[in-house]
Amino acid sequence: MKPIAIVTGAAGLIGQYFIKNASRWARDWEVHGLSRVDLDLTDQQAVDRVWQSLKPSAVIHCAALSRTKDCERDPQQARRINVEATAYLARCSKEIPFVFLSSGEVFDGRAGWYRETDHADPINVYGQTKLEAEQRVLQNPKHTVLRIVLTAGTSLNGNRSFVEEMRRTAASGKTMTLYGDEFRCPLPVGVIARVVWELVRREASGLYHLGGRDRLSRWEIGQALLACYPELQGHLLEGSSADHTDAPRPRDLSLNCDKLQALLSFPIPGFREWLQNRMQQEGDLWDYESILT
Repeated sequence: MKPIAIVTGAAGLIGQYFIKNASRWARDWEVHGLSRVDLDLTDQQAVDRVWQSLKPSAVIHCAALSRTKDCERDPQQARRINVEATAYLARCSKEIPFVFLSSGEVFDGRAGWYRETDHADPINVYGQTKLEAEQRVLQNPKHTVLRIVLTAGTSLNGNRSFVEEMRRTAASGKTMTLYGDEFRCPLPVGVIARVVWELVRREASGLYHLGGRDRLSRWEIGQALLACYPELQGHLLEGSSADHTDAPRPRDLSLNCDKLQALLSFPIPGFREWLQNRMQQEGDLWDYESILT
């Protein structure tokens, strides 16, 4: 019998890609996806029952309260889901590989090109809860934390990624303001899925950063997407983070990924390079097919 791997947050953008690509990158595993409908991760007794039933040999923890606005609005709920539930899952998985998807939001965004050894200093509730969860997870030397930043992809319901949000806004006839001085290192979701399966296979523990090779402003990201989504034309406005009045957002969350790259069997692509390659092929733009360059 194949060992069982559990993927939490299976209804989310990244979780969906883990399940979708399991037959290619996790052939040796029987993969069980758990969404919020399947299991309330804040219910410890329910978690115990699922773990006793499935007896997993690895866990990939994607589930989170990830919208910054929601975390600022309800910090207690953010802590229950992002910190307490994560810590309990890690304890349930103390003898097996456990990969926790964290965020570059643990940094304040004043520097950029952050390494794993750089000081984390979050400026919003989401980043704070992710940092606390990291600390709990890394108490176990068998466990892994992977920080990511901005994920591009398409979900089953079309409402999970920043690309989908932009397309919905354009379809409604509205404009959107993209900051020319707020920087990220976006990466297609298919790349993230393949990276994590490689980490699981290698049982690579510790803290790693994963982002695209390109450091792009929000405005530059929008301009790069026009070639793939011409419907965005005329709906993008360039703005400045100085005018931001919503939940605090770090200005520069570019990540240095040298530590992780040294472990992988393929090069982490840049966002623009990925778009150019995928536009020449058929299939899911954000899938994993052409990440080898």
